[in-house]
Amino acid sequence: MRDSDFLVAVTLFFLCFFNDSYCEKIILMKFALQINASPYHSSTSFMAYRFACEVIEQEHEIFRIFFYHDGIYHAIKSATPPDDEFSIFSAWQTLAQQNDIDLVVCISAAQRRGLAEENVAQGFRLGGLGQLLEATLLADRFIVFG
Repeated sequence: MRDSDFLVAVTLFFLCFFNDSYCEKIILMKFALQINASPYHSSTSFMAYRFACEVIEQEHEIFRIFFYHDGIYHAIKSATPPDDEFSIFSAWQTLAQQNDIDLVVCISAAQRRGLAEENVAQGFRLGGLGQLLEATLLADRFIVFG
């Protein structure tokens, strides 16, 4: 370890030890997620949801979730799973509403799969790859599921 690296580490330790708010500012990250898997094809969708919940619970920020490929099926307005099953559709909507998360559905993938704008569920919006690119640039961590 170089002397300068050691000095930085010691400085950060003392700043965190004596000033909790400074330490929190260093640790918190901005996340963006991309979901490619359909809601019920595999457990990928549920794992992505649980990951998002854990990120928020750890007080990090998720500012955008981009639904791409078969992931666009999360945004179907008419999707109604049985009452005794977990609804990943409403779970994403609730999570986004409570935490101000932008749910973006790829318009090209949606059109290829027959998802028209009037059939997009509340809380989701259609967008292009520009929003995906922006998410990768603004996020500290960009995670892809599926």
